[in-house]
Amino acid sequence: MTAIFVFCLLSVLLVIGKVLRTLIPLLQRCYLPSSVIGGFVGLMIFQCFPQILPEDVIKTVGQLPGFMINVVFATLFLGVVTPPLKKVVQVAFPQLCFGQILAWGQYVIGFAAVGFLLMPFFGTNEGFGNLLEIGFQGGHGTVSGMAESFESFGWEDGVALGYTMATAGMLLAVIIGIILVNWAARKGYIQNVRRFHEQDNLQKKGIYSKDEQPAAGVQTVYCDSIDSLAWHISLVGLAILIGFGMRYGLQELEGLCSSDGTITLLKGFPLFPFCMIGGLIMQKMAQKVRVHSLIDHGQMQRISGAALDFLVVSAMATIKLQVVLDNWVGLLVLIVLGTLLSLFMVVVVARRLFRESWFECAIAEFGQSLGVTATGLLLLRAADPEGKTCATQAFGYKQLLHEPIMGGGLWTALALTLLYKLGWAIMLGISATALLIWIAAAILFMRKRNS
Repeated sequence: MTAIFVFCLLSVLLVIGKVLRTLIPLLQRCYLPSSVIGGFVGLMIFQCFPQILPEDVIKTVGQLPGFMINVVFATLFLGVVTPPLKKVVQVAFPQLCFGQILAWGQYVIGFAAVGFLLMPFFGTNEGFGNLLEIGFQGGHGTVSGMAESFESFGWEDGVALGYTMATAGMLLAVIIGIILVNWAARKGYIQNVRRFHEQDNLQKKGIYSKDEQPAAGVQTVYCDSIDSLAWHISLVGLAILIGFGMRYGLQELEGLCSSDGTITLLKGFPLFPFCMIGGLIMQKMAQKVRVHSLIDHGQMQRISGAALDFLVVSAMATIKLQVVLDNWVGLLVLIVLGTLLSLFMVVVVARRLFRESWFECAIAEFGQSLGVTATGLLLLRAADPEGKTCATQAFGYKQLLHEPIMGGGLWTALALTLLYKLGWAIMLGISATALLIWIAAAILFMRKRNS
């Protein structure tokens, strides 16, 4: 009964979020997702009426994001026929440099702020140094996936703080991003933008008109054999199983190699990066035996989108406000510094790095650097609604190289473990070195292009 009630409760919150988005113009102008709005409603209900729900229901709601993120990452590469690596690098290299500089810059800011300011003067946990990249680049989903890691190192508050960071990043990305889009339009940097007042009422409310409703995906199998949606969900489950098997095998191997327990890199290592690898393995195998046409990425995107909406609404509804209030100084410092970094990259660096469509390329990265990939695509769509520039292709290709590592990828998952093993100073050195390498790569690219 608990699972049924939780599903119904979250469904109600999502519907409330959509209704409020439809009725309130301010929420439309802010482009806030219904899951975020519904999550705020749930948070207010849980905080104001803590006895209204049984404890097991609240506990189940809090556990749901950790499962849903595995679904999201398992679908990333399923149904995507990747182009040759050489083409990906040629098209996406400046975009990749921009994204990597932002991601490593967030680590440098985080570790430096914690080591030199927050730990000595405010007594914050050392793990604060990772929150900026986990919350901004990774978002609610990555925080959910990292919950086990936070708990294994005795810092359960990191989950609530990560959700708060992710929420702040998403709000700032959309609000500041829309301001930047309007600024760029006034300056003449972009011409294809459709401003809010130019949209019709249905577009403002986030509703397709009857004659413009797109297909949600392609059915690849006959329903008399297996329903197409059931088929794709089963493939996601298989990718998660492969990921689970990989993590279990590596943890067992680590135990055999370190019987005294001195090597514990995989302690608390989250499952979702392995689910992503599991999906990639399945896609490559399907291409190898020429059955990849049975996997439709459109359906995978719908599965991923549904999982992400339920993830966000459940994650936000269960944020522990007292933890946030106890750590507001550290959160504010990281949020301000991280936002300033992203603004600097867009306003100063982007026009030097990108030869064409510099603003469109940069605004997508701005959205992702504060509020995950979906926010980046939202801002890119606002700046280039018809996809007339090269930005959409460059950003998409860049994600193939960027996401497996940063913003919820392997390094994001490993960095927290390394922090507690090596300390903030060494992690600052590693991050600063990586940042300098990517800055050097960007400079060399610009010199070669201009020579």
